[in-house]
Amino acid sequence: MTAGSRGDVAPFTGLGHALARVGHQVTLVTHGRFAPLAARAGLGFHALPVDPRAELESARGRALHRSTTGVGKLMRVVSMARALAVEMTDDLVAAGRASDALLLSGSVAPLGHAVAVGLGLPSLGLNLQPLAPTREFAPPMLGTASMGTLGNRVAGLGLNLAVEQVFAAALPPLRARLGLPPMGTAAALRARERQGWPVLHGFSPQVVARPGDWRPGLDVAGYWWPYDGDEPLPDDLLGFLDSGPPPVFVGLGSATVPDPARTSAEIVRALRRAGLRGVIQRGWAGLSATGDDMLTVGEVPHSALFPRTAAVVHHAGAGTTAAGLRAGVPAVPVPVQFDEGFWAARLVALGVAPQAVPLRRLSADTLEAALVRVTRDTKYRERARALGAGIRAEDGVTPVLAAVDRL
Repeated sequence: MTAGSRGDVAPFTGLGHALARVGHQVTLVTHGRFAPLAARAGLGFHALPVDPRAELESARGRALHRSTTGVGKLMRVVSMARALAVEMTDDLVAAGRASDALLLSGSVAPLGHAVAVGLGLPSLGLNLQPLAPTREFAPPMLGTASMGTLGNRVAGLGLNLAVEQVFAAALPPLRARLGLPPMGTAAALRARERQGWPVLHGFSPQVVARPGDWRPGLDVAGYWWPYDGDEPLPDDLLGFLDSGPPPVFVGLGSATVPDPARTSAEIVRALRRAGLRGVIQRGWAGLSATGDDMLTVGEVPHSALFPRTAAVVHHAGAGTTAAGLRAGVPAVPVPVQFDEGFWAARLVALGVAPQAVPLRRLSADTLEAALVRVTRDTKYRERARALGAGIRAEDGVTPVLAAVDRL
């Protein structure tokens, strides 16, 4: 069970496919627009009623662009998500009734855990970000620098309580419906922690090491990769790749921007000034480019494209960050919101990116400077190749298979 954008869903297609290969019957429970991802991976599907892209393109979704701070944007998202959580409850319960165990992403864990308890099912958390509080870094969803050991921990606790408020309206009637005693969201969070509810994290320990102050039961498994079934690249993209030197990939994934035409023009200008060809992914931002040195593409498998690029410019979402690292190519992160600032900072700290260029500061000048550094200074590519080899050698799936066997 998961909710959110494509990056919150795609990693679970590969994980689900691996579970199915060893004999489990797997159903992906998420938004209806992602049904094709489940079908491609050979998984069952149960649709949730909310369309995340439609929400981002709505008036309240566009209001996110008017918030300049991570905290401001997060509070707007919490407000928007509270109404949507109630809409998803019926389908979470229905899917639960047809299941023997529930695997829950961080985006639905508070509701999903209540469903599991009410139906007497075992459950497991599967997080794509390090959401548990720690002294070692600030909460990733705030996208801020370290606040010091005490500040990081306090901010993490406060953020977790704030996120639980997303489910404040949905949880009481759900618990009543399932015959569970009344319990508020904060008490439910404390109960999960006291019980040592197991949570596995789908990122590499080479990228984010397991914090030393995490409680037992919180473990880092390694990356879970989207299922692509060796899907080939489109012919026009293959022809473009073969017609010249490796291009730079530019994409903002599921992020939206206020002015797609202006953002696209700045990106193209930066690439041409740096003497680079570009593959521009439309994404939800609606980017586009024309000319013999540029190609605009839709959804393509990052696993097949990224190894053939000179660098990747992306919004630093967890999934795209992982794909770039796996491919062993350097990056220019362009974080937009939430945990993207955290992953962008990790890329810089790991030595595979020269700097972050936040979207609000993106211009032809700032992007050109970063592109020149990342493509001409060989240390970034050398570090990316070494880290990529290490990540490709990891196995993030086996710990999940073992955890499901324990359930």
